[in-house]
Amino acid sequence: MLYPGRVVKVGESDGALVQAIAQELRQWNYTSSSPVGVFDKAFASVVSLFQAQHSDQAGRPLKIDGKLGPLTWGALFRVPVPVAVPPAGPGVAALDVAIAEIGTMEDPLGSNSGPRVNQYLAAAGLPPGNFWCMSFVVFCFREASAREGFPNPFPRTGGCVDAWNRVSSTGSAHILTRAKAAANPALVQPGMVFILDFGGGHGHTGFVRSSTGGALRTVEGNADPQGGSNGLGVLELNRRSVMDKALKGFITF
Repeated sequence: MLYPGRVVKVGESDGALVQAIAQELRQWNYTSSSPVGVFDKAFASVVSLFQAQHSDQAGRPLKIDGKLGPLTWGALFRVPVPVAVPPAGPGVAALDVAIAEIGTMEDPLGSNSGPRVNQYLAAAGLPPGNFWCMSFVVFCFREASAREGFPNPFPRTGGCVDAWNRVSSTGSAHILTRAKAAANPALVQPGMVFILDFGGGHGHTGFVRSSTGGALRTVEGNADPQGGSNGLGVLELNRRSVMDKALKGFITF
């Protein structure tokens, strides 16, 4: 059964949809005492139990919240995950550059500087010592455009939210919002740039390397393997998703 394009939770008005979920839960040996077709708190507790004992399609623990977003839905209904084959373009070329940079670390660690990190920062016009996740993205697009001979489409900025605003101002052709990605995770493709917005002008960014039912594997600069706000190097990570609350969406070229 295909994901309905919205989070299914307590108060869901489509009784037939809730009944289909209950039937699938029974296939996994999870039963609910809730009335047929009613998504109440008791039904949510059964969903939470399923989440506590299963992983998403990328093998990561499900978030235990009693709601069925695309990750829980994919695990429950075992929906086949389409293999995204992105068209050749600037984003994929920039991703290739980013992958080659995996393992680059700050020197010294925690300094937001270092021989290679300073080159990332310079690509965005910033001096050593600044946060550099967006500078890394700008660097990768610059290097890819020089290597492949296409005009560089990415704005020169060190700000994650600033990049989102600049690209958004040109129209929706190069923007995939969080809402659209959550409704249809298959839209998220390798080479897209995710944008997280933490408020106050602060954010984080990186490249999508793969998307498995909305579970994202990413390549990120200024990343911390422990999940801290100020990272140490260029890393490949497996912890983002289209359901991240801070996610604004994706920039695509």
